[in-house]
Amino acid sequence: MIESSRAELIESSRAELIESSRAELTEQVRSHYAAAARVILAGAGGSSCCVAEEPSAAADGAGRHDTAPCCASTPAAGAADAAETAECFGQLYNLSETAGLPQEALLASLGCGNPLAVAELRTGERVLDLGSGGGIYVLLSARRVGPSGFAYGVDMTDDMLELARKNAAAANGAAGAANVEFRMGQIEDLPLPDNAVDVVISNCVINLSADKPAVLREMFRVLVPGGRIGIADVVADDRLSPADRQAAGSYVGCIAGALSRSEYLDGLASAGFADASVTLTSEAVPGMYSAIVRAVKPVSS
Repeated sequence: MIESSRAELIESSRAELIESSRAELTEQVRSHYAAAARVILAGAGGSSCCVAEEPSAAADGAGRHDTAPCCASTPAAGAADAAETAECFGQLYNLSETAGLPQEALLASLGCGNPLAVAELRTGERVLDLGSGGGIYVLLSARRVGPSGFAYGVDMTDDMLELARKNAAAANGAAGAANVEFRMGQIEDLPLPDNAVDVVISNCVINLSADKPAVLREMFRVLVPGGRIGIADVVADDRLSPADRQAAGSYVGCIAGALSRSEYLDGLASAGFADASVTLTSEAVPGMYSAIVRAVKPVSS
């Protein structure tokens, strides 16, 4: 009886420590990206996903890199930003795609890839962007699915939501974007009902979550049967241990929190997904890659 009570106490304490750690990481991410949004709202910056190359940001004695978050605000803006991001992760989108979008939406493109390049959106579909930031992928998705479709964005920062709604109102001139909605919420507990969307996209956000299994389960829940995911994320080579990833970069820099390729595939399978694939593309730091993640919710489960 005593041993049982002791075991329960230990397990309860362990659970409390895990939850506390998750809450701290979540707040760290929230604060960081809220600050990035405020910079853009103030008209003072752009973004980049690169490993910082200033002398002060070189790898330290442990081989750790200070990285710009996915992506941190930088003094650069406009074409200079686009060129720098393209050099690190490849061109994220064609400039023709972004015609008519507010400059603030482009500056807040805080990502490591282009999920729309693999999502294959079709007219009339409903799309959800996890961690929608300044709203660029929600706005681009809304264009692709047309007036009969709809694009949702979920973000946990008031400042990013303010920026995204401002960008939606300014999109396409005075017309704005009518088939979009931005909701406050966490990607571990999405503010949408079951079977609500046809496609889930995300750009360099899932690696920031302190509870990735919950994110994968939530994606599965909100997708209709037959629905799919098209995600850009930072993924580790299978040879890197969690300690190796921690040494390679910071959590808010999208490095320390990245899953390995095998961990991603196992997590997707555990959540119920089928036909999953993780394709590594550009290398960000040694052993850490921008990657495209695809999977489908089976029609019958």
